[in-house]
Amino acid sequence: MEKPVLGYAMCGSFCTFDRAIQQMQVLKDIGYEIVPIMSETAANTDTRFGRANDFMWKAEDITGRAPICSITGAEPLGPKHMIDMLVVSPCTGNTLAKLANGITDTPVTAS
Repeated sequence: MEKPVLGYAMCGSFCTFDRAIQQMQVLKDIGYEIVPIMSETAANTDTRFGRANDFMWKAEDITGRAPICSITGAEPLGPKHMIDMLVVSPCTGNTLAKLANGITDTPVTAS
């Protein structure tokens, strides 16, 4: 049986990005194909926890794919069945509330 293709989305909780990247690597190491997704904020904001480009490069290095960082890039994932499931790590309360209420205003919530 083939393993599902995972969409691995990262948003806003910058202090946990290192751990999220480590978990992405764990999933890759056990054989999952991963499609990286980052909110615009995650993809463009440098913080005391690291530079946005460094996290983007790490995600691309692990997955072999550039992260999807736009709503238009993420929108086809569901309708075209490009991913089987979505991991949101880290998932902020804001993103969780948007998902619960069907608000699609970031690449993460559009996935």
